[in-house]
Amino acid sequence: MGRHIVCLTFDFDAMSGFISRGMTSPSPISRGEFGANVGTPRILALLKEHGIQASWFIPGHTLATYPDQCRRICDAGHEIGHHGWTHMPPSELTREKEEEGLMRANEGIRELTGRHARGYRSPSWDLSPHSVELLVRHGFVYDSSMMADDYIPYRVRQGDVIELEKPAVFGDVTRLIEAPVSWTLDDFPHFEFIRTPTWILQGLMNARGVLQNWIDDFLYLRHNLDWGIITYTFHPFVIGRGHRMIILEKLIRTLLDHGAVFMKLEDAVAEYDRRTP
Repeated sequence: MGRHIVCLTFDFDAMSGFISRGMTSPSPISRGEFGANVGTPRILALLKEHGIQASWFIPGHTLATYPDQCRRICDAGHEIGHHGWTHMPPSELTREKEEEGLMRANEGIRELTGRHARGYRSPSWDLSPHSVELLVRHGFVYDSSMMADDYIPYRVRQGDVIELEKPAVFGDVTRLIEAPVSWTLDDFPHFEFIRTPTWILQGLMNARGVLQNWIDDFLYLRHNLDWGIITYTFHPFVIGRGHRMIILEKLIRTLLDHGAVFMKLEDAVAEYDRRTP
């Protein structure tokens, strides 16, 4: 009998994602506040109702701005993962600034949980040429920012040489485990409307259509692999809206009916590590 693992993960950006995009006027800030003050309590109540422990990736800015909400997440038994200090993508930072934020936010996580984070997820899923080396150096067990598989974790390479006019040269494999993600399994691009002077994210998709995609990706896993992990990514200010909370609950109930095993991402990664040492 197969074992099919579902990891519900929540990027608790609050207002930090808007700030990193230069959107600091009252309206975008209020969208982040909704996630902290309305969306997060709704999600925690739903997870408690179904006895599910999830993984929350929290920027240091959110840890410092909303300590009470972060404490409630931790006290409910959920994993606290690393999501940068700010929500600036590492690819836009110097190596020194990236490491500084990595250490600063990790200390905030240690103060909250009693230990440093085991898992890391880069803001906007965009690592720098230094990220893997820094994650290994600072003792992270896994990353969850890349997309070279859909259901099976893998060991991350370091030192790839990628040039336009030459074949790719792949670097050495590290001990760092990748828990792959996908934009298709992320609520943000489907649902959020953002307008800036230079670009528009349309979002505002029909939630029931997106739900069917999310269910079908699990069903493909169940029908074609004996073992695997599917990782969904949500944001409290996105999924916390009423009609989206309805589809989140439908997702949970449907996957449970199909034999899904829900667990924190750190536990799923540990299971992969035992299976593929």
